[in-house]
Amino acid sequence: MQDHRAVGVREETFRLIVETIPGLITVTTPTGEVDHVNGQVLEYFGRTLEELKNWGSTDVVHPDDLPRFTVAWQRAIETGLPFETENRLRRFDGEYRWFQSRGLPLRDVDGRIVRWYYLLTDIDDRKRAEERIQASESEYRRIIDAIPQLISALSPDGRVLYYNQGAFEYTGLEAADLAAPDLHARLIHPEDLDRSLEGRERGLEQGRPFELEMRCRHHAGQFRWCLIQYKPVRDEQGRIVRWYATGTDIHERKLTEDQIKDENLVLRQEISRASMFEEIVGASPALKTVLSHVSKVAPTDSTVLISGETGTGKELIARAIHKHSRRAERAFVSLNCAATPTSLIASELFGHEKGAFTGAAQQRRGRFELAHAGTIFLDEIGEIPMDTQIALLRVLQERHIERIGGSRAIPVDVRVIAATNRDLSEAITAGTFRSDLFYRLNVFPIVAPPLRKRREDIPILVEYFVKRFAEKMAKRIRRIEKHTLELCERYSWPGNIRELQNIVERSVILCSGDTFSIDEAWLSSQVPRLPDGSSRLPDSLEDQEREMIEAALAKSKGRVAGPRGAAAKLGIPPSTLESKIKQLKIEKSRFTTAP
Repeated sequence: MQDHRAVGVREETFRLIVETIPGLITVTTPTGEVDHVNGQVLEYFGRTLEELKNWGSTDVVHPDDLPRFTVAWQRAIETGLPFETENRLRRFDGEYRWFQSRGLPLRDVDGRIVRWYYLLTDIDDRKRAEERIQASESEYRRIIDAIPQLISALSPDGRVLYYNQGAFEYTGLEAADLAAPDLHARLIHPEDLDRSLEGRERGLEQGRPFELEMRCRHHAGQFRWCLIQYKPVRDEQGRIVRWYATGTDIHERKLTEDQIKDENLVLRQEISRASMFEEIVGASPALKTVLSHVSKVAPTDSTVLISGETGTGKELIARAIHKHSRRAERAFVSLNCAATPTSLIASELFGHEKGAFTGAAQQRRGRFELAHAGTIFLDEIGEIPMDTQIALLRVLQERHIERIGGSRAIPVDVRVIAATNRDLSEAITAGTFRSDLFYRLNVFPIVAPPLRKRREDIPILVEYFVKRFAEKMAKRIRRIEKHTLELCERYSWPGNIRELQNIVERSVILCSGDTFSIDEAWLSSQVPRLPDGSSRLPDSLEDQEREMIEAALAKSKGRVAGPRGAAAKLGIPPSTLESKIKQLKIEKSRFTTAP
């Protein structure tokens, strides 16, 4: 009797526990007939126990979920194994809510199932949140699939989890291929595979955004260059939970870069061929003609006269001739005749003995002696005074010199290269240059073309000077503005290569980025030029110059050359003064009778 009471108490206790559990509890027979439900079940469905016993023929389970629920339940009855499903159940007011259904069998001591216990947990809020998330994910996936880039999601260790539609279409892969162990080997060009995998592993370890360039297999079968950019996504604790990789096809850009590199290589080779003579840079027909003449005359000992405007590179041509001559290992000695005082030119050329003139405190060797067995370059030869021209003519004829103040003939073996920016024919006509000296010098004439007649070389020269000055100033200039090259090609360059060099140097100094440009204002004005290439001064300055020359002529009584001549008083070569007198149409004769 006591045992029955104790059992009754326990059952009542269990019943109270079942009634208070916040879930829907159902107890069925081994065959599935409803035997007992708690109050929450009756309250939720709004039905009696009798009405719920035949649940299979009612609308308790959502029609769309009923087949799945029935199959799971029947399998559990047959196998005796616990089961779990998710399905929608109809509430008393007709609304369906999601429930998680868990079934657990109760067995007797012989292992036979005597009861099934079901716990139905309301998960409707969770399921609706999941549906919203799935809908949002679906929307985002549609957006990602519509992006014309290749997008993939990776696990923290770099395993590929997801490709967008663009990636699948580009590569021709399918979802099943993402798990393939040889995925990268199938996608990446063999020559890029090791480098890319090493860079990828290193970037994943560092945990920072990084990018790689590699050739990826296109669905058509060929490999195309792609830029892959990796970016990590972290959780609230800062741990990487995903890597997202974005791929961009850069094949056309890479081809263009390779083409530019090839063109630059060809250009450099062309420059190398065209500048085999020192720093003479260019490949224009006019320059090629000059270089052809240089290559032919260089091996000889013939005297060369180089003519051309200021800044055309006459000295570079002279050095090129020397470098490719049999005298290349010996001295190259130069003298700018226009920059040397008239009274000192003879001493500079031929040297002097001690005491030869005031200030000659010791013996000095001249440029001809210093250039023995080598080459002497006489720049601005048209500025040599007449008395020195006679001495130079003698050296060219007899191949020996006499120092000023000396009487001993000193043999010299010197190759002479002269240069001028003047028209020596006009100087001969004006009586400022000896014709016999001209013919001695003009054995092999070379004309240095002005920059305006070799415009094809301007881009090459700009690139050459930009690189040269950028390296000198430790600047990284990667490209030249197209508009700048167009400006340079249109400009007439009255100062020729020297002017171009100076403007490029000035622009490199001011350049603050990696793109070179020239201020358009620097090329907007040109110096007006006369037909003979000389510049005309503004009237006010021209009048001032005339007054200075006339005052000097008056003091020298019309004499131009000599230590007391007007040229010495003005500090310019006599030939230059003669040219100015002719240009300004000054009559020297009216000063010869001045007191």
